[in-house]
Amino acid sequence: EPGAGPGPGGSRVAIIMNGSPLFSGDAGSGESEIRRHVLENDLLEALIALPEQLFYNTGIATYVWLLTNRKRPERRGRVQLIDATSFGTQMKRSLGDKRREIPIEKADEILGLVAEFRDGETRAVGEGGEEEVVTVGRVFPTTRFGFRKVTVERPLRLNFRTSEGRIASLDGQAAFRRLALSKKRGKAGEEARRNGEETQEAIRAMLADMPDTLYKDRDDFLSALATALKDVGIKLRAPVRNAIVAALSERDGTAEICRDRHGDPEPDPKLRDFERVPLPDGEDPADASGVPASVREFFDREVAPHRPDAWIDVSKVDRKDGMAGIVGYEINFSSHFYRFRPPRPLEEIQRDIVQVESEIAEMLRDVVGTDLR
Repeated sequence: EPGAGPGPGGSRVAIIMNGSPLFSGDAGSGESEIRRHVLENDLLEALIALPEQLFYNTGIATYVWLLTNRKRPERRGRVQLIDATSFGTQMKRSLGDKRREIPIEKADEILGLVAEFRDGETRAVGEGGEEEVVTVGRVFPTTRFGFRKVTVERPLRLNFRTSEGRIASLDGQAAFRRLALSKKRGKAGEEARRNGEETQEAIRAMLADMPDTLYKDRDDFLSALATALKDVGIKLRAPVRNAIVAALSERDGTAEICRDRHGDPEPDPKLRDFERVPLPDGEDPADASGVPASVREFFDREVAPHRPDAWIDVSKVDRKDGMAGIVGYEINFSSHFYRFRPPRPLEEIQRDIVQVESEIAEMLRDVVGTDLR
């Protein structure tokens, strides 16, 4: 074909699928990686949305994926979207779920849109004698459908207190309950369970004897707890110790930041958030920590001013480019052809409500024989 890609041969295929392959699967999933392969290798030439109710066994929306490995030069790096949902006509007689069809002249028009390859192409569409000029063709760079999913963390802040209510919550901790459990049988098992129950009671008593102080620094509380355990001669394994700390803690935005053994802030899983940063059209170099420039700019503009203690988790990196954030691709087709339709005036809606209420009251009056208005 004149003007096609370099070398002989090549293929062009059209696949009809439902809407799920456009967006199902999060960044890094199999579905997203398939879309990534197709778009990053510039294999998608056009995507055409067809009218609903075209097929005998289903009335769902369908799309034609036009794939090729011999794009013309002007199409390279770009994808054409065509909204042909209004190009169908009603059948005189339905066949199962098939109630619409695409006449040959409309099919030719769709093929003409593909051939013309113009962004912002419009057509007059409508039913019942009312027509509206709408956009039916858009052209975008392949990167328009990509994004980088970035994990944003915020620090864990806890306060601690040996109050009666928090001590009681120890029973909800699995590691603490397991102290009074044993897989042994017979007398050995009974003795192990009895020793465990005694240890539980000793821990409760020790905690009850501690001052009912509100600690807002975890290190201070851990120091006080270690002293109290040493004074009564109780030695605990790490899981039980962690269970005590968890039961006596409560999230507190005014508390000091909890830090790991390296002095770095610990993330709070309940405050974890994810941001989807669009992929840029051009180069996107990463800084020394592996954060792409586009992500850093987004974070500094949209996140940091509102959450100054937040940070980007640079350990979550893309398997392909090694930069922070997982790259994903999805095609939100309908958003590119969205048409705003203003709601009806409030006064008109209120009139309809009053009329419906009046009709309901009238029906009830006929049933019970009493005027309920």
